[in-house]
Amino acid sequence: MKSNGTGAGLGAALAMSSILLFNLAGRATAFLPPLASRTSTRLAPTTRMAFSTILPSSSSPTRRSNPYYMSTTAADNDQQKPPKQKQPKPPTVPDEPIELPTNESDEMLLKIRHTTSHVMAQAVQELYPEAQVTIGPWIDNGFYYDFYFPETIDAETGDTVESRKLSDQDLKQVKKRMDKIISKNLPMIEEEVTREEARRRILEIDEPFKLEILDGIKTEPITIWHTGDPEEGKVWWDLCAGPHVESTGQIPKKAVQLRSVAGAYWRGDEKREMLQRIYGTAWREVKELKAYKKMLEEAKKRDHRVLGKKLNLFSVQEDAGGGLVFWHPKGAAVRSIIEDFWKTAHRQSGYDVVYTPHIANLNLWKTSGHNDFYRDGMFQQMEVDNDEYQIKPMNCPFHCLMYKDELRSYRDLPFRWGELGTVYRYERSGTLHGLMRVRGFTQDDAHIFCLPTQLEDEIVDVLTLTEEILSRFGFDKYDIMLSTRPEKSVGSDVIWDDATAALEGALKTKGWDYTLDEGGGAFYGPKIDLKIRDAIGRSWQCSTVQCDFNLPQRFGLEYISAEGTKEQPCMVHRAIFGSIERFFGILVENTAGDFPLWLAPVQFKLLPVTDAVFDYCKEVERKAIKMGIRVEVDRGNERLGKQIRNAEQARIPVMAVVGMKEMESGKLAVRSRKEGDLGSFDVDALLQELQQCSEDAIEMTTMGEVQVEEVKEEE
Repeated sequence: MKSNGTGAGLGAALAMSSILLFNLAGRATAFLPPLASRTSTRLAPTTRMAFSTILPSSSSPTRRSNPYYMSTTAADNDQQKPPKQKQPKPPTVPDEPIELPTNESDEMLLKIRHTTSHVMAQAVQELYPEAQVTIGPWIDNGFYYDFYFPETIDAETGDTVESRKLSDQDLKQVKKRMDKIISKNLPMIEEEVTREEARRRILEIDEPFKLEILDGIKTEPITIWHTGDPEEGKVWWDLCAGPHVESTGQIPKKAVQLRSVAGAYWRGDEKREMLQRIYGTAWREVKELKAYKKMLEEAKKRDHRVLGKKLNLFSVQEDAGGGLVFWHPKGAAVRSIIEDFWKTAHRQSGYDVVYTPHIANLNLWKTSGHNDFYRDGMFQQMEVDNDEYQIKPMNCPFHCLMYKDELRSYRDLPFRWGELGTVYRYERSGTLHGLMRVRGFTQDDAHIFCLPTQLEDEIVDVLTLTEEILSRFGFDKYDIMLSTRPEKSVGSDVIWDDATAALEGALKTKGWDYTLDEGGGAFYGPKIDLKIRDAIGRSWQCSTVQCDFNLPQRFGLEYISAEGTKEQPCMVHRAIFGSIERFFGILVENTAGDFPLWLAPVQFKLLPVTDAVFDYCKEVERKAIKMGIRVEVDRGNERLGKQIRNAEQARIPVMAVVGMKEMESGKLAVRSRKEGDLGSFDVDALLQELQQCSEDAIEMTTMGEVQVEEVKEEE
């Protein structure tokens, strides 16, 4: 379903024009561009590592027993207690999201969206004849079309009229005209013409951007799609390879909505014309449109950029440059937990963690081919000792050099090298978006060098590790795609067949459903791509497993076989998060900033009722820190009720009220953000409970000795 013109797929569209309005689905920053995945499969949670669901539910795992529980008497309760508070509202847990269809799972939906983009372009040109069309593809949740509005001359006065700026009111008029076109039930007709005939027709209607599109089409014949029958009079048409519905009447107009207007440079070049892009969404049924709109409303509340600032997690300092992330203490704490967990899980799975430089001689990138294939995504070189050096956009060439550093035997293989390697890639300023698309990011990169006979087992292990790690963070719904050999590729048929069979065999061993994307692999090898589903049903590209026949050949990687001959090892690229930055952004939006206890930047907060207990709170804090608990003591400048509200707004999982009686008795009145009041605890028992819950990655729900009762604040 590839297009030779304005019906190009999303990948081609992004290559031609720079999006200034972000796509909610985001874009992966893994080491290679992701493909859309097509089949949803739910995986059973791993039994190897304990984990808890990120959002609370009645089935969340709990610690059922409390070895520190003691019977109490009325006298025991005669101590300082916090005032009664309303039970905190848990974070918004949306209803189980409707399983919205995708372009990949529903070809009719894809056709509807593609045809709707044509209908929209026709409506715009009928309303505003000066509009010139460029590209109009389907995208993940709908479609868009780019228009150029030139200056015009007033026929009566001869004055120059500024180019039109589309407004929300204009979109309403466009939608009304679209409905009329849809109601006419016009046939969608494909026509094949010669390049010369296509050029003649484009010149006839004065569409200069279409001439550029035509010049970029390398195949013949040229295909044109008409909205209406050309034999019955004038119709609207466009360069396009389809597919489309049979007629406009098949578009459910009540399930179509125009959403917004954004700016986009032609072909993504800031020196070219500024276009106006109309975004729309289209579905097969009205209920799907309603579900999608509800998802967008929930997504707005969860925007990681807003929550990142509100919770003081990270920032992008424009004085330092766009797309460069500053990790604030709380965000850095969460990142550190993620990275420590990643390293531990990898070491337990037989990986060695390595570190490599941030720059290298440009010749390395020439050898790897990145200087030829990815130059536009690389920063400019710097001169060092009369040589050109390049800040790294990838980690893989460094691992190849490490492999090549010694003569390897078949007995040494496999090597599994993992690296949290920070890379830098040039992205146009208009495409930058929070943590989802940045210029500097840390890949959870790993490369495996193995024998051909080891390949399938290694891939199975990668998929198992991927499942274990993602499950820990609450992600257990995946969309998986296996992509095979494209027309242009390196390597023999035999090695491609064997590698594809290994990937397919690994998926079957795991029992995972997947969709086969024929010809969708990279030029250097087949791959598996995995998208995760979040709490509101969105899909995010994260994990990838890719075989590579190119780099071992370019770097001359070898091992001595059992027969004494020199052979080329199999190389596997793989990432689980894709990048730390992007995964963190996804995690913030998935949890709405309400991290589970084990991951929260501050797990426990002490709320002093009076200044007289502040030193005692600091003593408890020191003890908690020694036990690995992330704890804070409130400054005590606010009344107790405000302290509690502030802690809840900061999404702190557990807090304890401390008054004179708490200090004297050594007990703390404990309150959970998700569970409400938990009762009173001995300090040591509470800290041990928090420590154990954090280690087990579960929420604290154990009840203390008694439910707390109302007390007065101390002055």
